[in-house]
Amino acid sequence: MTGRSEQRARMIRVDHAGEVGATRIYAGQIAVMGDRAPHSAQIRAMAEQEAAHRAEFDALLTGRGVRPTALQPLWSAAGYALGAATALLGPEAAMACTAAVETEIDRHYSRQLETLEQDRADGRDDPELAALIARFREDEREHHATAIASGAERAPAYRLLSGAIRLGCRAAIRLSERV
Repeated sequence: MTGRSEQRARMIRVDHAGEVGATRIYAGQIAVMGDRAPHSAQIRAMAEQEAAHRAEFDALLTGRGVRPTALQPLWSAAGYALGAATALLGPEAAMACTAAVETEIDRHYSRQLETLEQDRADGRDDPELAALIARFREDEREHHATAIASGAERAPAYRLLSGAIRLGCRAAIRLSERV
């Protein structure tokens, strides 16, 4: 693979891994909280949106011949465990998890869009990937806003919880790009 195509493959690989993790986080939260907990309708709606994102990245992986991260089984288990653990702490902690994850994903997608914009300026345009990432970034921003409006910042030890989750996300992003 050329440098540019490997860079795009890494983008797709890591974004797919993120969507796998997101669907598993919500699955863990739903398993613990069920349908009667505060915010369960919002969590289900965000879960459905993440599942749609994952399906689009599944298709992009296949269509472009990009391998998924070898860490996918780890992210699946870790995502589910994170979702279940935050749900056990309560609905506000579940929302704090969403706010923390979406903060990092917004930063991540924004960096990718900057790279793709520079590529476009250099005559190496990938409008399909750029449009997909831009659309998903807006969805993730909406998820963040929903989480904050639903009391994420009232979660027990919010700053500590959020910081730990954000650190984990940054590590997962770096690993998934390469492995």
